[in-house]
Amino acid sequence: MTALGHELKASYAFVERNFNLSRRYWGWEIAYLVYAIAGALAISLIGAQLGDRRLILSLMIGATFWNYLSIVFSFIADTIAWERWEGTLEYTMMAPIHRRTHLLGSTFYAILYGLVHTAVVLVVLAMFFGLDMSRANIGTAAAFMVLGSFSFVGIGIMAAVLPLLFVERGSQMTFVLQSLILLVSGVYAPDSVRSGLLGYISPFSPATHVLDAVRAGLISGTPVTALLDQAAILVAMGILLIPLGMWVFGRAELYAKRTGRLKRVG
Repeated sequence: MTALGHELKASYAFVERNFNLSRRYWGWEIAYLVYAIAGALAISLIGAQLGDRRLILSLMIGATFWNYLSIVFSFIADTIAWERWEGTLEYTMMAPIHRRTHLLGSTFYAILYGLVHTAVVLVVLAMFFGLDMSRANIGTAAAFMVLGSFSFVGIGIMAAVLPLLFVERGSQMTFVLQSLILLVSGVYAPDSVRSGLLGYISPFSPATHVLDAVRAGLISGTPVTALLDQAAILVAMGILLIPLGMWVFGRAELYAKRTGRLKRVG
């Protein structure tokens, strides 16, 4: 077996492990899905009360696709927290595998899980509101979901450092970071209402570009070719953030091993 084949097989082992964890805690998975659907419905009903179909679709897209991005982020960011909860952190971090192999498997599972989870939410919302999606450009939405995933992978890997270094508060710190990204990314607000400090910070969040592009594709039918500027920004963010995330995680791992933080579980 080639070195690449060995790495891919090892990465798949983490995909299978995470799937088995999700299956073990299936009750929580159902609870999270119901919560995501209820939250998306509650937000979208704001537009329904105003009788604005475009606003309904804008809010629905924000809620649905933020759900996907937040799942990708949180699954990767909580990779270390999962290991601590299961009592396997020390064994995993000392295993004779590359760290990129470990993180690649966790990332691939996060993307697959996020796609399935988000598809269910989107179908329920479309059925509930009876929306006509015949003019939507699904290709634009799909393309920018993929591009946005790479950027969020890099941010998620850097966020995974927090549970590694801060045993008691690390998971809470990743949740705070996720909430801040939600605030500045225009998930529930169009670009026209972002002003002041929020308007300056918003372009630095990859979620801003993903949601703006997905809204343009699904509401106006805008093709990818008309959104190349935003696509280029997301590609640049992915190229920058993934290697940066791997470097930051690698430095944090060495520090955690030197200071004995891997021994602490709970």
